[in-house]
Amino acid sequence: MTQGDGELDGLVRKRIRALRVAQGWSLEELATRAHLSQSSLSRIENGQRRLALDQLVTLARALDTTLDQLVETATDDVVISPTIDSARGQMRWTVKADPGMSVVRQRMTEPPPENPARMRAHPGHEWLVVLSGTAILMLGHNRIRLETNQAAEFPTMMPHAIGADSGPCEVLGIFDRDARRSHQRDGAQDAPE
Repeated sequence: MTQGDGELDGLVRKRIRALRVAQGWSLEELATRAHLSQSSLSRIENGQRRLALDQLVTLARALDTTLDQLVETATDDVVISPTIDSARGQMRWTVKADPGMSVVRQRMTEPPPENPARMRAHPGHEWLVVLSGTAILMLGHNRIRLETNQAAEFPTMMPHAIGADSGPCEVLGIFDRDARRSHQRDGAQDAPE
């Protein structure tokens, strides 16, 4: 990659500097971690030195990121169109950083099932946050009340279900690859239980 590569070149340089600053590192600290001289790193960040692939790999490692993340284009960073399932009242986004993960926003009006036989267990891990209203998370024999802005994280091998408590609620759920697959197999379209 050379200075003539235009927008991508400038974007990569800005990311290197932004990641360094976010870590609270000086030029000297990052240069030491990347086995570069401080002046070389300064020239890379300022566009006065050619970006070489071997240096980008070393810088990505030193910044605890990947080369792909360092050089992806800006338009790749924006999720524009979630999948909308109006019948279930949910929107779903695939998490770009990990295509195996999904984010689902769902409006719920029904309480969770009281019958433990209707709870599900499957491989995976789920995270959820209540956006509005109050949700009830049934987790094994526990009944957990989650108010607006409260969150829960749990392994999905424990029987679980979620629903509304005394009126509608909106929940944002994040599913790892295994949990997502289980929801798809069961025809739930990645919806929280």
